[in-house]
Amino acid sequence: MEFEYTNSMVYLVDDDPAILDSLTVLIKPTGLKTESFESAEQFLNNYSPEQPGCLILDYKMPFMDGLELQAELSKRKIKIPVIFISGNAEIPEAVAALKAGAADFLEKPFNSFQLISCIFKSLKIDSDNRKEQIEKEKINELLSRLSPREKEVLQLIINNCSSKEAAKKLDISHRTVEAHRARIMEKMQATSATELVAMTVKYSPT
Repeated sequence: MEFEYTNSMVYLVDDDPAILDSLTVLIKPTGLKTESFESAEQFLNNYSPEQPGCLILDYKMPFMDGLELQAELSKRKIKIPVIFISGNAEIPEAVAALKAGAADFLEKPFNSFQLISCIFKSLKIDSDNRKEQIEKEKINELLSRLSPREKEVLQLIINNCSSKEAAKKLDISHRTVEAHRARIMEKMQATSATELVAMTVKYSPT
């Protein structure tokens, strides 16, 4: 598992340098890289969304706290998994963080096993998100190759219209619809109508 995430970064954000040091020590045996920041602002100024990883974030910090940083990341459409840590959080605070999309919420003191388990779970989430984003970009690029008429035919396919029904709706021949269907399948690199509909419904911006 460690090998799988060798290119990942575990970001640490806490206003207490001693906590940052202890987290670094706990994570070091995994072989994962860490980068520490003493404020949310410092993290935002240095973070690159292209870098795979996860974020271990103190809930209560001065200026911009953990929940505010989580909201800012969401505003910027940054999907890095967040593991909150807190020494005196109330249940509503943990619920708020998790509802906002946090991967986990750990209360201090926590043991190294809990932390490492949460980290690898979060790195798996990040990896899955990145793979899905790549697939989405690929599908949308393929969709952009379709002509306006092919997009109309595709929408009718998605709506479960037969070629005969599509021909009637578009006022074109059945043979023309079949030709469009064949070109759509080729351009979308789909092996079946089921696969075509599944990828389009899942990844289309509409």
